[in-house]
Amino acid sequence: MQTKVENNKAWLLVMPVFLIVAFSAIIPLMTVVNYSVQDIFDPQTRYFVGTEWFKQVMLDSRLHEALLRQFIYSITILAIEVPLGICVALMMPTKGRGASLALILVAIPLLIPWNVVGTIWQIFGRADIGLFGAFMNYIGVDYNYASNPTDAWLTVVLMDVWHWTPLIALLCYSGLRAIPEVYYQAARIDQASRWAVFRHIQLPKLANVLVIGMLLRFMDSFMIYTEPFVLTGGGPGSSTTFLSQALVQQAIGQFDLGPAAAFSLVYFLIILLVCWVFYTTIMNMQKDK
Repeated sequence: MQTKVENNKAWLLVMPVFLIVAFSAIIPLMTVVNYSVQDIFDPQTRYFVGTEWFKQVMLDSRLHEALLRQFIYSITILAIEVPLGICVALMMPTKGRGASLALILVAIPLLIPWNVVGTIWQIFGRADIGLFGAFMNYIGVDYNYASNPTDAWLTVVLMDVWHWTPLIALLCYSGLRAIPEVYYQAARIDQASRWAVFRHIQLPKLANVLVIGMLLRFMDSFMIYTEPFVLTGGGPGSSTTFLSQALVQQAIGQFDLGPAAAFSLVYFLIILLVCWVFYTTIMNMQKDK
């Protein structure tokens, strides 16, 4: 019997990838862990404090308020963007030049950098030079996102919906195009209504795509920073200050590296935990069906 010879030299081909990952992810993570258990006065002066910073962070009311604000924001945009993205995907043409044109137009917001999106809506929402702000004042609504917390919150949500709904729409569009034509033929034979086709054919086939889209949008919304920072700077007050902004204020604004490192690790674990619960819940719901 011939013995199979294993050649492990192939591992050398993936070593560059491991080195890049170690340099770009693991080493910075270990640095943050190191900072989170030390009180740092300057590069040469630091003292080990154990879990003191973690206790401080867990009792910090700013973290609690920002976390609650973050959950409300993420849930709000998911509740808007997912149904809206499905509707947009259903209305998009599937054949001819119109399909290509629709894909290009829908994808345009996704191509705009995050800081530019914040600047666009900063101008768009102003009552003196912005169309949206001028229109709201024209119809009698006292709108000012710079001084009214409610207006600021709604503007940030509307900005995110405009920017990221196309992602859900494109994912759903690709899922709809992957459905075999035989399903629609059977529905026409059975004289199924449009709602019945959507409920029993399209929506179940979109389940996996929607899971991916919702996970992507939830993780991204939970780490949002640039758009609200450019638009409102976290204000008025702290009405649009999310976890990422609170972390930056503590790390850069106050230069509290120890508490900021502990804050970032807690932030990281919260994202992992919530995404795991979110994914497990959705997958269990699909299995029950």
